[in-house]
Amino acid sequence: MNAYAPILVLGALGAAFAIFSVLMAAIIGPKRYNRAKLEAYECGIEPTPHPAGGGRFPIKYYLTAMLFIVFDIEIVFLYPWAVTFDALGLFGLVEMLLFVLTVFVAYVYVWRRGGLEWD
Repeated sequence: MNAYAPILVLGALGAAFAIFSVLMAAIIGPKRYNRAKLEAYECGIEPTPHPAGGGRFPIKYYLTAMLFIVFDIEIVFLYPWAVTFDALGLFGLVEMLLFVLTVFVAYVYVWRRGGLEWD
């Protein structure tokens, strides 16, 4: 347990600093509310009213999210492979090439279907 004590202390200091900063900003900071500050911010675009039950999101949002997850998972597998590359030898290289090829096929599929184009 002694080996983890510095990590726990550092985590506690980080959490204490974050909480202290947020509380001090709320207590000391200026409170000048106006109509513009109370509106939702949408990247400088005037917000449009949505239907009562919410709106429907285009499928491209979900395709982009899924593509991000695919590449995120690829990176998670590439890092340990790179660390143990020498120990894996030719077998590890062939397996990683097959894996990258599979991810590339998914990328080409999304690209051909127009998932990367914003209309």
